[in-house]
Amino acid sequence: GRRRREAAEEEVEETPQEKKLRLAKQYLEELRQLGESRPAPVPHGAAPGAEPDPHALVLGSPAHILLFLQVQPPDPARIRVLRGHQLPVTCLVISPDDRFIFSASKDGSLIKCKWEVDSGKRLCVVPGGKKGTEERHMGHASHVLCMAISSDGKYLATGDRNKLIMIWDAATCKRLHIFTGHRDAVSGLSFRKGTHQLYSASHDRCVKVWDVAENAYVETLFGHQDIITGLDSLSRECCVTAGGRDGTVRLWKIPEESQLVFSGHQGSIDCIQLINEEHMVSGADDGSLALWGLTKKKPLALARQAHGEQDAQGLQQPYWVSAVAALRNSDLLATGSHSGSVKLWKCGEGFRKLEHLLDIPLVGFVNSLKFSAAGDFLVAGIGQEHRLGRWWRIKEAKNSICIIPLKQKVTASSPESPGSS
Repeated sequence: GRRRREAAEEEVEETPQEKKLRLAKQYLEELRQLGESRPAPVPHGAAPGAEPDPHALVLGSPAHILLFLQVQPPDPARIRVLRGHQLPVTCLVISPDDRFIFSASKDGSLIKCKWEVDSGKRLCVVPGGKKGTEERHMGHASHVLCMAISSDGKYLATGDRNKLIMIWDAATCKRLHIFTGHRDAVSGLSFRKGTHQLYSASHDRCVKVWDVAENAYVETLFGHQDIITGLDSLSRECCVTAGGRDGTVRLWKIPEESQLVFSGHQGSIDCIQLINEEHMVSGADDGSLALWGLTKKKPLALARQAHGEQDAQGLQQPYWVSAVAALRNSDLLATGSHSGSVKLWKCGEGFRKLEHLLDIPLVGFVNSLKFSAAGDFLVAGIGQEHRLGRWWRIKEAKNSICIIPLKQKVTASSPESPGSS
């Protein structure tokens, strides 16, 4: 009885709509494992013979996770290095069509640079200025810590240490608007997929919601007890955040004005990303990598010392996990640290296991990681220092963007191998 109570406490309460969605996905997974192809059940109240609602299959449906990705180690000679930033790269994004990379750094220059993926050419540079001159200069006047691009590729948002969020036309690199309102550094940005709704997180411990198309502030959400270090969102009207030293990951349900609290790391949680609408991954300075389901308050899987240990002043300490990335709606993850390599991982056994696949040698602090939408390359933002501080310095590292090609063999999972995902 006690075990049942503890298990019940770990379960997150779900709304009737979320329960219907979960049961529909469970049914689809059972169909896949049995190799059957009968139609999905018609929702209660629908006319007999009616087509199933396509939206019921969109949000993180298992149908999107039916590829088994077998990634082969990339040839180091084929890793392209783009140089242009004078100081450590702090953040980057890839355009939705995989044609361009936008990057920013501690030198305050925003889109220094916009890069073309195929040629490696630098297409646009926006210089920064001195603090307090942001209205006269196009760029930021302090470290840029985060950026996001809308799913239609129209808007680019950037946030800096000086509490500002700047909105840009991604095609022309022209600044469109400045949002003010945060009381400390802006540390996380994400556009809700399919919309121009922007979520922002800050060291002031709150999350704000903005309407970029209307240049409007919407609302502020409170709950974290320490600085927020990362934020992500997908299609649903919600976002997830990493709460630094308060030791929690949070899921914010915007319409309900509620939040769910997840805990499992022992150190400061530094980075977070959603894998699909049901799962997310986070990394912490205790060296751990956690895989979460949004209906469980504890991690489904935890890889301790994911990047090994370092000798720091005679003490053995784990390498910090400073960046995580997920290939959306797949089972492939990437993590970065300053351990000398980027690691690729596979989510196994129905997202209840983390399996290390391979290492990709890279010298320096990996401050940002992003998979291309097609999954054929991975981009890393490298710096001589961590994006948030100057605890260590790796002199031999190059402040740069690294484009890592991913050779992969993709085969559809078969009825004979129901365990593959």
